[in-house]
Amino acid sequence: MRRDLMEILCCPVCKGDLLLTATEESGGEVLEGTLRCAACRVDYPISEGIPNLLPQTACED
Repeated sequence: MRRDLMEILCCPVCKGDLLLTATEESGGEVLEGTLRCAACRVDYPISEGIPNLLPQTACED
């Protein structure tokens, strides 16, 4: 995931801002990490450069 995508990404539940925590980066790309909604307190994982922005209820089914 490119860091500049943070300008357009928002929480799929409340449309709030997401905070990026990168644990692995390569060449300006975030490969592993977390996107966290401060309003909902929900974490969305980033795995192999792909953010999973499915709401929690959708992930549980």
